Amino acid sequence: MAVLTLTQENFQTEVADNSGIVLVDFWATWCGPCKMFAPVIDEIAAGNLPGVKVGKVDVDQQPDLAGQFRVMSIPTLVLFKDGKAAVTSVGVKSKKEVLEMIEKLR
Repeated sequence: MAVLTLTQENFQTEVADNSGIVLVDFWATWCGPCKMFAPVIDEIAAGNLPGVKVGKVDVDQQPDLAGQFRVMSIPTLVLFKDGKAAVTSVGVKSKKEVLEMIEKLR
């Protein structure tokens, strides 16, 4: 599955109304650590994990979403379960660490 581009317009449908796990990466084009983290996010999305969606929010394009989830530094991952924010993690993580966070929510 491809990484979804999340916006104020589609966030409700893609994340808040979702009855599974949604991993959301808050990032920006100018952020070096975000660029380092992007391949991890892409690999997880490509893995087609059952019941898991992967999306990204560009904080410069979607400042209201970033503010809503109190994103103060990037990259920030927020894992949603059944439409509610369940886990927040700031900074670059390994693929293994992200997968472990997902498994804990199952």
